[in-house]
Amino acid sequence: MKYIVCEKPGEFILKEKEAPTRKEHEALLQINKVGICGTDLHAYSGDQAYFTYPRILGHELASEILEIGENERGLKAGDNVVIMPYLSCNTCIACRNGKTNCCTNIKVLGIHTDGGMQEQITVPSNILLPANNLSNDQMAIVEPLAIGAHAIRRAAVQKDEFIVVVGCGPIGIGIMKLAQIAGAKIIALDMNEDRLKYAKDKIGVDYTVNVSKNPVKEIEEITNGDMATAVFDASGNKFALETGPDYMAHGGRFILVGLSKGELTYNHPKIHAKEITIMCSRNATTEDFEHVISVLNQFPTESFITHSVPFTEMINDFDSWLKPETGVIKATVNFN
Repeated sequence: MKYIVCEKPGEFILKEKEAPTRKEHEALLQINKVGICGTDLHAYSGDQAYFTYPRILGHELASEILEIGENERGLKAGDNVVIMPYLSCNTCIACRNGKTNCCTNIKVLGIHTDGGMQEQITVPSNILLPANNLSNDQMAIVEPLAIGAHAIRRAAVQKDEFIVVVGCGPIGIGIMKLAQIAGAKIIALDMNEDRLKYAKDKIGVDYTVNVSKNPVKEIEEITNGDMATAVFDASGNKFALETGPDYMAHGGRFILVGLSKGELTYNHPKIHAKEITIMCSRNATTEDFEHVISVLNQFPTESFITHSVPFTEMINDFDSWLKPETGVIKATVNFN
């Protein structure tokens, strides 16, 4: 079978190997579609945290079961399934407390261990969720939306509260839509006017603000001086991560969803005066995946996936997805 491996930063190679064999408590899957995310782009560029080479990328996966044994969800050969790509130990302190998303020994497909950029893959049966009601496009975006769902749940977003989402990339867009479904009022921040327009026209956010145009003043005006009670960073940009508290109301929450490799610095008196709660949000849990699947019919999947190419052409197109002028929101790779 064919697979694509990222041998080192900036280098993909198309190779062939024997198809995998399923072990007990595993399923053999056919991969139908792979979503490309910021993690993949950063891995290719050489600036992704928690990463080693060579690595088969791909953790946003649409798949079909080829073989499976008895399992608690009653899944069978021929079923479409969403893969929760987080392999947790189920014994550490985080897992024992239901936080499998930040397991001390976590391995994420396509990051710590090989992922789905291959025609077939074997995975533990317990990380599969039934998805016969979803299209391949929908299955391939469940995982990034689940990251947004987890962040919203961490922040306990409330109806009618003002929230700021910094970054109109795929994760940020997911947070916006899911927070909108939860009843929040959304202020989208970005420096890319095309992304802001998409957030306004396709997601239906309440307000858009260009970060190059005095965003603190604009947010102050929008919120009648209160500022936002929750701010989500979905950019991973150091400057954005350090300025997020400027958009916050006193007593507010700052949720770090985007990941930066470096150190962050905050003025302690400034964040102390607001009694800010700073929380990180990593990956997602089964509850988050199931929530996304239940509301996915409210998400504009068709416009969200802007680029799609056959598996054998991915290497030629990948470089272009790194360029803002390409207009990529979500790219996918098709296996059939």
